[in-house]
Amino acid sequence: MRIYRQCSLSLLALCVSVASLAAQAQVTDPSTEGFASVSGGKVRIHYLMGGSPSATTLVLIPGWRLPASLWKDQLTNFSKSMRVIAVDPRSQGESTKTADDNTPEARARDLHDLLTTLKVSRPVLVGWSQGAQDVAAYIQQFGGDSVAGVVFVDSPVSFGPDEVEAHPEFAKAILSSISIYSSHPEEFSDGMVHSIFKKPHPELDLPAIVKNTLQTPTNTGIAMLVSDIFGTDRRPALATLHAPALVIAAGTSPLLDVQKQMAASIPGSKLVVVEGAGHAVFIDEPEQFHKALDTFLVSLSRI
Repeated sequence: MRIYRQCSLSLLALCVSVASLAAQAQVTDPSTEGFASVSGGKVRIHYLMGGSPSATTLVLIPGWRLPASLWKDQLTNFSKSMRVIAVDPRSQGESTKTADDNTPEARARDLHDLLTTLKVSRPVLVGWSQGAQDVAAYIQQFGGDSVAGVVFVDSPVSFGPDEVEAHPEFAKAILSSISIYSSHPEEFSDGMVHSIFKKPHPELDLPAIVKNTLQTPTNTGIAMLVSDIFGTDRRPALATLHAPALVIAAGTSPLLDVQKQMAASIPGSKLVVVEGAGHAVFIDEPEQFHKALDTFLVSLSRI
């Protein structure tokens, strides 16, 4: 009888513990996921969404071959007051892998179709790394009035072919990495994922993130990289931007000066330099990132 009682108490404690963990999971991960057909039904875009329909919709776009799930903290934080959508662009994460049209311009059209499906107009677009090119391409194709605001995270907008002369060391590093990536995609991807953080992150499943990057076929990944950086000069799009802009840069960024120049070229834009962070600014220093983004969002509500 005593043994039965002890087992019952242990089972009850286990049930309470499981219920508690489930409740915590609901609090810490409020997002739902979905798919939307774009590009005339040829592509399915995977997205994570949190919050309720509101005057402001925050759209988060990840970097090269990286998943939408990296924006988990931002989904949790900002979905308390607005709708937040994190996107897996085409050929990344859970979205359709395509053999062609792996350009910022095509991804911007996909994003526009997705937002139309979700009945989102004039979003605040946040583009990190490769995502900055998608934001610029979106403005270029759908106009400076199509957004309520834009945020570029640790990446300047591409100079296109002029990158080779404007930033020769950067261009050389990118071009020389292509053969390494092509020959050793797993090792290259592992190194890339670890390199975007300056701080340790035991809460992240880094092998899972690496595995996710490898969902992008290598030849597609190369096409994306070349098109992103050398394909088109997207700076002219910034001149058409009529909405507020924010540039959040890591203090260690090798392109920090270029990001400062970009911010200076956008009328009324703000620049925030985050010290102590690697390329994944929003993961290394979430508090600083959230403060900068929250201040920017509050300023939009006053316009």
